[in-house]
Amino acid sequence: MKIRRFRSGDEAALFRVYFTAIHDIASRDYSPEQIQAWAPPDLDMDLWANRIQGIQPFVVELDGGEIVGYADLQPNGYVDHFFVSGAHPRQGIGTLLMARIHEEAESLGLAELSAEVSTTAEPFFALHGFEVVERRQPVLRGVTLRNALMRKALGRQGGDASG
Repeated sequence: MKIRRFRSGDEAALFRVYFTAIHDIASRDYSPEQIQAWAPPDLDMDLWANRIQGIQPFVVELDGGEIVGYADLQPNGYVDHFFVSGAHPRQGIGTLLMARIHEEAESLGLAELSAEVSTTAEPFFALHGFEVVERRQPVLRGVTLRNALMRKALGRQGGDASG
């Protein structure tokens, strides 16, 4: 596996990761109606491409080039997307992405990470030091979902204390 920056042309493969993560994995914690609202198969691909180009995620590829996960880190420490393919759960892909996010956060000098995390992903984020700040019920396409705003304070280790 290797991790790299997003490249133009990755958008369709990232949609497959997003779609399978929600339909194959998150479906154990959400109703079919919630899954359909969250990741409809007929999502506008132009809107999707614009969204992905805007967040500029890190991408995980298997040795054969198959994209199996992606996650982003915004300049303010917000993780907008964090998804692992439903065809490749529990293979270290999420851990690799989380490590890369932490490396990037350190290089940016961030004091905190935050994310709105699904019920499914909450234990994974907790394992990596995130804590629930607030339980939320966003409405998407007229359907109420459940998630949690989670945060993690980052300790500045070693280096220049002047910031």
